[in-house]
Amino acid sequence: MRVYVPLTLSGLAAAHQAGELGPGPLTAYAVTPALREWYVTGDIEELEYAALNRAAAGSLRLIAGDPSAVRRRVVVAVDVPDSAAVADPDRGLDPGALGEVRIADAVPLAKAAAVHVDADDAQADIAAAAAALGAADQGDDDAQFTVDGAEDHELLWFATQEIPNLIVSGTR
Repeated sequence: MRVYVPLTLSGLAAAHQAGELGPGPLTAYAVTPALREWYVTGDIEELEYAALNRAAAGSLRLIAGDPSAVRRRVVVAVDVPDSAAVADPDRGLDPGALGEVRIADAVPLAKAAAVHVDADDAQADIAAAAAALGAADQGDDDAQFTVDGAEDHELLWFATQEIPNLIVSGTR
């Protein structure tokens, strides 16, 4: 099963150094039955894209919680056995938890298929979205509009061999 793990650039650096995503449990996003039900008309590519976007939102939350984090969302696409990614049935239809899965143990970075990262020019919008996230969670429509603006930026695809370059470029 393909899962999408939200990170920050510093989290990606730590994973690269450790050789694994972890320690567990990890929160990730995948095409779950609840996500399939929510996106009734979608082929697998659209559903995977939806799971990737859910992980990007998770990355934004990590950024918002870390003032020192570079304002670029990071998502690592990883292949794990189906049994390793467990969806919480009690949260299945909660709109905030669509596609969310837990992975009990660390995942070797060698299992990563790709890394998705914001372009440098997204940083201002990602910073604004991270700053507005708390107010958006409290129902502020203007803040939600700012948070939604982060979604206007498509995450770029990088091969796993490019992780060292991403880490270096993220520190500049």
